Amino acid sequence: MSDLAYTRYELLRALRNKRFFFFSLGFPLILYFLTAGPNQGEDDLQGTGLSAPLYFMVSMASWGTMTAMLSTGARIAGERQVGWNRQLRISPLSAFAYLRAKVAIAYLMALLTLTVMYVSGTILGVSLPAEDWAEMTGLILIALIPFAAAGIFVGHTVTIESVGPAIGGGTAVLALVSGTWFPVTSGVLHDVGQALPSYWLVQAGRVPLGGEAWSATGWLVVAAWSVVMIGLAARAYRGDTGRA
Repeated sequence: MSDLAYTRYELLRALRNKRFFFFSLGFPLILYFLTAGPNQGEDDLQGTGLSAPLYFMVSMASWGTMTAMLSTGARIAGERQVGWNRQLRISPLSAFAYLRAKVAIAYLMALLTLTVMYVSGTILGVSLPAEDWAEMTGLILIALIPFAAAGIFVGHTVTIESVGPAIGGGTAVLALVSGTWFPVTSGVLHDVGQALPSYWLVQAGRVPLGGEAWSATGWLVVAAWSVVMIGLAARAYRGDTGRA
């Protein structure tokens, strides 16, 4: 199987996944209109300096994109169960091409989620200069790097029976700590959240305030988690594919 053929196959699988579209597109979209809609006229949500439509647009986008990246783990776990990954090992497909396709499709799905949420935001009145849209999107995509690695790690360490609860429970906890449902500006949740890349996903929405959306702490946290998760993903992949 060629690299291009495998990538095309992965894309078709993702597009046919109804659960993905519900949890990373449909569910955040519904919650966005339920939370931001009634507060459409709020221009300074709980002292954040952000309008409610903008804040919740980025919050729901962070949740949806996290789900899109981690959904790679569900597909890998399914492949392991039916033995598809063993078939790929004896094909001409290289390990690099296999992992590259997984990450590329995850990012394509994340971009689809972002597009849907951005369109929804504009419907509720979000209007930003082009450079702010670009900077905000860039920060979100960077913050997703550790989640791309986490999807591969989960897929090669968790069974198909437990991958759903693992991903669902994990994103729910991260959403709570990172301020997806409401701004977290102080207290224990704030302190814990700053040590997580999901927190900085949401903080990307602060771009329109001017200045730096991410502090030095944000860049260090995302970089550190990226290195750790990439290392764990590589180890899990080698350990899983090295089995007889």
